[in-house]
Amino acid sequence: MTDASATAPRRPGEQTLTALGLSAPALDPADASPHTFPGGGRWRTEIPSCEGPEALAVVLKEASRLDVPIHRISQGSGVWMLTDAEITEMAEATAERDIELCLFTGPRGTWDIGGSTRTDSGGAGLRARGHDAVAGCVEDAVRATELGVTCLLVADEGVLWTLHRARAAGLLPADTTLKLSALVGPVNPASFAVYERLGADSINVPSDLTLDHLTEIRRVSATPMDMYIEAPDDLGGYVRMYEVAELIRRGAPLYLKFGLSKAPGIYPYGHHLRELTLATAKERVRRGRLALDLLARHGADGDMAPLGSRLPGDLSRFEISS
Repeated sequence: MTDASATAPRRPGEQTLTALGLSAPALDPADASPHTFPGGGRWRTEIPSCEGPEALAVVLKEASRLDVPIHRISQGSGVWMLTDAEITEMAEATAERDIELCLFTGPRGTWDIGGSTRTDSGGAGLRARGHDAVAGCVEDAVRATELGVTCLLVADEGVLWTLHRARAAGLLPADTTLKLSALVGPVNPASFAVYERLGADSINVPSDLTLDHLTEIRRVSATPMDMYIEAPDDLGGYVRMYEVAELIRRGAPLYLKFGLSKAPGIYPYGHHLRELTLATAKERVRRGRLALDLLARHGADGDMAPLGSRLPGDLSRFEISS
């Protein structure tokens, strides 16, 4: 049997459609991203919504069973929803496997008393409302990094800039990476570049961006981009598995995030959501296997970044005034 990963690159349905006179236009080389991750590779993988040590154990076991490589595991409820012992257990388990662990920072608008987030317009969304909310995010960042967490998930531009300044000042470890949440992801090249300059090392973009949008962004920034290949329902529920190869070609360096549609929300997580959380954690890994199998069948599974790689490379920043 021929190794699927050794086949020549092709587009979905290419041979059959060409035989029927329905071939697609040739790909334009000018659309391709020229960027890679430092150390090589054009794509990494991420399993999101891993809400504690028990869910993490399920993800790691299923990833081993299905042979799904993982570069990053992220959590959405927040540092403040985990005990020190839980954070330490997660940090140790991921460090042992050279996987980056990313935890969400602090209070955000959808969970506090601000009624504007519940209006049709969404109000201020996930932003940290007031000094105390920013302080909570900073407290979470310091606590998490002291317990061995190397990546922080942020949903507010002020918090992002504050944590970047803290990192530059040595108040957070220099190798801490800052990841921008999908719930505030930029939708144009100008805003993407602003978040890079504010300190983001990895930027979630909405999963409904077109391929042309990705090319436009890549013409102004090499910051690693995160994108749900399958998005949760509250982010649209989009399933873009058949586009994975082209998403990589246009968006590299790209984190492939294996989310899950048609699943209830689990933030903020507690044991009352245990069975749902463990079941969905396991299924996210399976969805990752399906996407990787598609890449292999299309001969496009090369250029994965080495496992254990996590740093973003040299990025542009706003000057920090003294």
